[in-house]
Amino acid sequence: MSIPVGVLGATGTVGQRFIQLLDNHPLFFVQAVGASERSAGKPYGSTVNWKLDTPIPAAAAALTIEPCDPARFKGCRIVFSGLDSSVAGDVELAFMRADMGVLSNAKNHRMDPTVPLIVPLVNPDHFDLVAHQRSMHGLRQGFLVTNANCSTTGLVVALKPLMDAFGPLSRVVVTTMQAISGAGYPGVPSLDILGNVVPHISGEEEKMEEEASKILGSISSDRTSFVAAPDLRVSASCNRVAVIDGHTESVNIEFKQRPAPTVEQVQAALSAYVCEAQRLGVPSAPQQAVVVTLAPDRPQPRLDLGTGKGNAIVVGRVRPCNVFDIKLTLLSHNTILGAAGSSIMNAEIAVARGLVQ
Repeated sequence: MSIPVGVLGATGTVGQRFIQLLDNHPLFFVQAVGASERSAGKPYGSTVNWKLDTPIPAAAAALTIEPCDPARFKGCRIVFSGLDSSVAGDVELAFMRADMGVLSNAKNHRMDPTVPLIVPLVNPDHFDLVAHQRSMHGLRQGFLVTNANCSTTGLVVALKPLMDAFGPLSRVVVTTMQAISGAGYPGVPSLDILGNVVPHISGEEEKMEEEASKILGSISSDRTSFVAAPDLRVSASCNRVAVIDGHTESVNIEFKQRPAPTVEQVQAALSAYVCEAQRLGVPSAPQQAVVVTLAPDRPQPRLDLGTGKGNAIVVGRVRPCNVFDIKLTLLSHNTILGAAGSSIMNAEIAVARGLVQ
């Protein structure tokens, strides 16, 4: 099977990662790329300011950039959106209404009560709401699914196995150390970030606190609405650090279960976790979703970022917490699992579930 797809925002940081990850993909081939009106009509290869560590795929380089208009993407059954949130909202809805499957990395529709917010290693069961979404909009094949904020993604992948094994969580406090690639290009000015830590990322803390509850929640019995994770409270503090790729997060967790699980039980639950993407055998699914390290000084972005080809998280420093129950450190790849990789894995799951014909 080779399904024609399009990439919106293809010249940006996330768009470039889409192009890289979709090169020689076993299910998808890039038929069309879209960007701003100022880039439309130009060859992708000579227009994009390519910033990744592999060459621009030849097939993509040869494409002409199209305006982000559904009429210019005819034949595409799936469209991946790496658009900036300033323009993504209406454009993504237009593509959905044109009966295409839209997999979005933008924030605009994440908290919409009719739009699944899916981290592919956590809650693909939320695809069950797509039938309701289609009935609301009179669609046959189209849908709109978003993936989570990059820092939320790593967090919920660590929390989901613990909820499955030990029941509800009551409180989670997370402090992030987020890579500069998460700010796009040109991103944070060098005078602000070199030799420095910036203890504020606009809107990031609110996203983490809101999105986690939706992702870790459930679908109503009639499959028409989302049910937030009961009683889960998340408090986030987000910091930008001078690392190119890789979000590191320090997490403190309180369980409702008493007695709380031990360090050894938490490590075992994380290591044993198997998600739907793995059971379906989709191409991007990592062999192990959560890799637990016992080294006292890991995970580290420089040493662990490539784990699972960027589609797994690494958890280390699992230890007792004197205030809550357990504390740990996690690392995720913010532009693969935390962005383009999640959208692509979500699309693979949609194909496996029969949502893309």
